[in-house]
Formats: sequence, C-alpha cells, structure tokens
Amino acid sequence: MAEQTDFRQLRSLVDGVLITLYQRYRHQDLPELCERLGLPSPPPNDGTTKHERLTASLQNCPDEQLPHVAQAILDAAILPSIETRDLEDAVWLGRDHVEIPGRTRRELAKEFDLTDHLGYPDRFLALLGQLWDLGEDELNIWGPHRGTLSDDIQRHVIRFPDDWSTEYLFEQLRAFEAPHPRFGRLLEGLASPTVLPDEQAQRRFVEFANRHLQPVGAQLRQDGEVDGYPRFHLLPLGRGTARRPRNLIFATLGKPDIRFTSALDNDIEIAEQEDKILVYDRPVGKDGLLWSDLLSWWQETRNADSAEEAALALYSRMESSLPRLSEGQKNLFWLYHHIYKRQLHDVPALLPEIWVHWDPKTIRERGERAQQNLRMDFLMLLPGNRRIVLEVDGMQHYTRNGGSKPDSAKYAATMAGDRDLKFRGYEVLRFGHDELRDRKRAHPLVADFFRALLGRSPDASTSVFP
Repeated sequence: MAEQTDFRQLRSLVDGVLITLYQRYRHQDLPELCERLGLPSPPPNDGTTKHERLTASLQNCPDEQLPHVAQAILDAAILPSIETRDLEDAVWLGRDHVEIPGRTRRELAKEFDLTDHLGYPDRFLALLGQLWDLGEDELNIWGPHRGTLSDDIQRHVIRFPDDWSTEYLFEQLRAFEAPHPRFGRLLEGLASPTVLPDEQAQRRFVEFANRHLQPVGAQLRQDGEVDGYPRFHLLPLGRGTARRPRNLIFATLGKPDIRFTSALDNDIEIAEQEDKILVYDRPVGKDGLLWSDLLSWWQETRNADSAEEAALALYSRMESSLPRLSEGQKNLFWLYHHIYKRQLHDVPALLPEIWVHWDPKTIRERGERAQQNLRMDFLMLLPGNRRIVLEVDGMQHYTRNGGSKPDSAKYAATMAGDRDLKFRGYEVLRFGHDELRDRKRAHPLVADFFRALLGRSPDASTSVFP
C-alpha cells in the first residue's frame, strides 16, 4: 500500500535542506543547482540573499513535484547520511510499500540466526549503517569511533555474537517501530547478494523470512539476478479473503450428494457414497492448510496408528481421484509431493478435484444461470487467507468433438468462471497440459513454479528420478 504523501512535511524537510545548501553555493551556481534538483529557477540576483532566492524557488514548486525534488536530493548525496533519514521516510511512505506489523517483526527477530550474515561482517554493518544512525560522525576522519552504536554492534554482535540476541539488536536499532518501508528495505538488504554473496545462504534467509511474512500477506520474491546471484524484493501476496473455509470437499470420484444437517450452522453431510468424497471440516489457521494438518485429520478420522502408512494411504486416495486420461494433472500432483518429499509436513496441502461451487442441478438444467467451473483441478490454502486454484488445461477447455473443432463458447465460459473466482478472492493459475505431459521435462518448471509461489526451495538432497 502507499500512504498519501504529507506534502506539508515534505516541503518543510526540503526547506531544511536548502537552508544548509545555500551556504555551500555561490549566487551564480543556484540556477544550475535548482535545475539539478528539479526546482523552478530562482529569481534573479537583485540584492536578495541566496537563502531568499532558494526559498522563493521552493515556494514556486508545486506539491506534486516535491517527491521528485526530495528524491533528487537523496540521489545527489549532498547531505550526510545521518541527515537523510526523515527525508527518506517521507519519500518512501508516499510510494507503494508492504506493511509488516510489529508482532511479526519481533517474532522474526526472535528466531533470526545471524550466523550466515556474520560471515560477512563489513557488509552486514554497512547495511545497518545505510538504514539507521549508528552514531558515526562522517566528518571525523581521525581513527576509530568509540561509544557509538556501531562500536557496540561490532563488539557485542560481530566479535562476541552471544552477547546480544537478534531481538536485542533490533531493539537498539529501533527497528520494531521503524516506518514500514525502512523495515522492508532491511529485509530486502538481508536477502541481497551485496550483503550475503552466497546463494544458498540467501535462499535460507528468504525461506525463513517468508514463514513469518506470508501470514501477514507479504513475501520476499525473486525478480531477477545481480552478478549471477538472485535478487529478492518484498512484495504483497494476493489479496486473499477475509473468510475462512468451512467445508473442503475434495478428491471426489463423482458429484457429491450433499444435504444440510443444520442449515442454520452450515453443517453438511454426504448423503450417499460417502467413501467417494473427502470432506475436511476443521478450522484453517493463519498458516493455511498444511500437509501435516491434512495428515493429522486423516489419521484421526481413520484411526491410523502409523503416520507413514497413513501418509501413503492419504496420498493414494487423493491420487485415485485424478482423471485417468489427464497425465498433466497426475504429473503435477506426483512432482509436488516428490519435490517436497522431505519437507511435506511444512508445506501446504495440494488438494485435488476440489469443489468450489455446488449446485444440485446440472449446468444443462440450470441454463444461463449455471455456475461455471464447479470443480477445479487443485486448490492450495496459503498463509494470509490466500486461495490458490491450479488448473491444467487440456483441449477440452477450448475444443469440441474430441478436440477436432475450436469452441470459443467453451473458452469464454472458462474465462467467465475465472473472473468469478477472482472476484471472490481466489487466484487462478493455469498450466497448459502439454507443459506437464512429460514428467521429467516438467520437473524444473514445476520446481520453479512452487519455489516462486511458496517462497521456499525444494530440498536439494531429494532425488526425484533414479
């Protein structure tokens, strides 16, 4: 989100900068200075002071130009870094940014192991110095500085890392109450190759951070490379929905025969062929629905003692619901569980053949008022109340007569169903069936897809293929 820019505060901050600048420049230099900063030309030198000329230039600057002027001041690095903090905050708060609540910051700090970052102490300290005042006097060039926060960090975090916890370090930095954009830049910096030139260490930090960020609708996501290393930016997740699921009907082997046992409480039961329908009716928490949650439900409802046998039985039961002729769906399901084989307890459950809508009448009976896309290929419930629908599109989505003729009406109905789901808070992501037809060739595609979606890398020690 972006807060509305406080132009009055920004104008005051820029004015404070100009008060210091006029002492460094001559009258004849002011027009070039104003042009460089994006300010209107100052009035002619007709006996007025340099300060008055710069003040007049600022007064003639429209509000909407002020953020550009402030950024130009920051880019020009014409102020000591200690004097730029307020100006940075004013500029950054007016841009899109992700909000990280104080509780999330503190919980992250409590679990944050600095070992990887302390392998590059100068880089780590430089990042903190870019974002906070560590007490260093930039104009004092005579030897080391003592009694500063920088000196304390070097002593109690870098040289003797057991002295301060990460939480205490964040307290000293005042990171818990820092404006959201500043804390976000700290996270991006901690994940950057400039601070951590080790890809495996970068990904370890990103995976750790995302476990805390995803429940509040945020994620560090790779969006490019720098010098061969991944680059991550803090981004909002999908908007999610404020509602929690009540009944998850999945792995169906046919259309469920549903009836309400209590219409007032939205309690349902499967009237017939209950063995062909799975219904997960437990609360879904802030972390979404994990495989471990699903397995626990399966064990308790099936009175299964062995977790390993229960996991195999649950997997087999869900796999049996996949369409016999859809190799793409089967491969996506198989690859997900094998890519994250050693991490299944900590990743979201991939629910196959999920009923998103339900109507006792058929689409033909309902006619124009029929709901489209009643049953989806897969559903994942992620932190932050995100509902991710995964679809594997075969020819049946856009052709008729066994794939021999294009059918624009079918395609239009599919797109209309997608729009309806998106308006309800779902994210719909589609694969082409041909992308997944060959399991071995699909493996890197699926691994990259879930790495980006979940913000965590597969266990590299897992061997998927013999």
